[in-house]
Amino acid sequence: MKRLHVSVAVDDLDSSISFYATLFGAEPTVRKPDYAKWMLDDPRVNFALAARGGRPGVDHLGIQVESADELKQVADRLAAAEQPLLDQLGAECCYARSDKAWSKDPQGVAWETFHTHDTIATYGRDIAAADAIPDAKPTADTEACCAQGL
Repeated sequence: MKRLHVSVAVDDLDSSISFYATLFGAEPTVRKPDYAKWMLDDPRVNFALAARGGRPGVDHLGIQVESADELKQVADRLAAAEQPLLDQLGAECCYARSDKAWSKDPQGVAWETFHTHDTIATYGRDIAAADAIPDAKPTADTEACCAQGL
C-alpha cells in the first residue's frame, strides 16, 4: 500500500515537533537533532521535518511504496507525465537507504517516489544527485539531500 510523503523544511525543529505532535496526536516515529518523521496510518502519510538550512516551507511531496514493483509503477507514471525524471538507486538520505525516482510538476513542485530498504546513522550523502535531472531548475540555494537542487 502506498503512503503520501510530505517533507517540510523548518527553522525551529523543537517548536515544529511540538505543533505537529499535537496536531497528529502522536510523537515522531523518528527524532534526530535535525530531523523528525511521523509514519501515520490516519491519515496514511510519511510526514517529515528537516532543520537543515533550507528555505522554510514544503520542500517536496512524494509517494512512498512498499516494493520495487510499486516503485516502477509510480516512476513509470511520473515518466508518462512528460517531465524530466531522475532514477536514483541506493540513495542515502533522511536517515534511510532507498531507491527513488524524482520529477517536478509543471509548477516546479518536486515529487519523489521511493522504496526504503534500511535505516542509516547519518542524514545522508546524496546531496547533489537531484541536479542530474535534465532541464531542472534550482529550487534552493543550500545543500541538502532529497529535492534540493532539483
